[in-house]
Amino acid sequence: MQNDSVIIPLQAIIDDITTKHRIRLFVLRLDQNHPHISGNKLFKLKYNIEEAKKEKKKTLLTFGGAFSNHIAACAAAGKEFNFETIGIIRGEEHTDLNPTLKFAMECGMKLHYVSRTLYQNKKELYQHIEQQFPNDSFYLIPEGGSNILGVKGCKEITDTITIDFDYICCPCGTGATFSGIALSLKENEKGIGFQVLKAENYIKEEVNNWLSEFHSFSQNNFSINEEFHFGGYAKVKPELIDFVKNFNTQHSIPLDYIYTGKMMYGIYELIKRGHFDANQTIIAIHTGGLQGNKGIKLT
Repeated sequence: MQNDSVIIPLQAIIDDITTKHRIRLFVLRLDQNHPHISGNKLFKLKYNIEEAKKEKKKTLLTFGGAFSNHIAACAAAGKEFNFETIGIIRGEEHTDLNPTLKFAMECGMKLHYVSRTLYQNKKELYQHIEQQFPNDSFYLIPEGGSNILGVKGCKEITDTITIDFDYICCPCGTGATFSGIALSLKENEKGIGFQVLKAENYIKEEVNNWLSEFHSFSQNNFSINEEFHFGGYAKVKPELIDFVKNFNTQHSIPLDYIYTGKMMYGIYELIKRGHFDANQTIIAIHTGGLQGNKGIKLT
């Protein structure tokens, strides 16, 4: 699925803050690795698509909210790799589709809406799916592509980095992407995951669970920062909005408000606080997800 000939840009960030603190900051532009299956989604879906083909499944079934990057990416992957796709969508059906769901339908995805209460009760949700789609002809991909194959794919993200680094930073929604990164780190490299939802110790526990799945129990090479969630998942505040807009203007790198914008804001705050030593190199992973900005109310 991954085109090994594609070179992912590593963009240097030079401004007053990085210069003052003598920090070498780079953005790994995963948002440019594919027109529609972009960012970390390409890595999360890589081995899931391979497994679906191996099992001779013709349909991909997955889950997400109305503005889910994962729903959009799965719909695009289905179209590109000749799968039917079904999206289990959290919330009420609207005849006037938002851009994410409109794109998914244009890719051929069938949308199946469930109540938020049912969506949150995973046992009942899976029973509902079995009743609605009883022939088990589909390949199931969990919300966000967060399964062991998704983590396996994300282990390959650091393979795209062509320079030595001291820290690698990644926004965290489920912890699967960052788990893959943590598993791939060398002894002299450290990872910082920036949790984007308000839930104490949630990502740390998820990452530790994934590490145990891979029989890796080292917790010395990463940390989870819970400070910059701005009130919770998909929540924004004026200072975040201003930061994202200014960063784009100054560096010509668009950030999303749900994931990468919060991470980058956090990185700059840590730089200003002296968290990093002078002359250290930081890689910030742009996980894509720019289509999700259309669902954020900025006023």
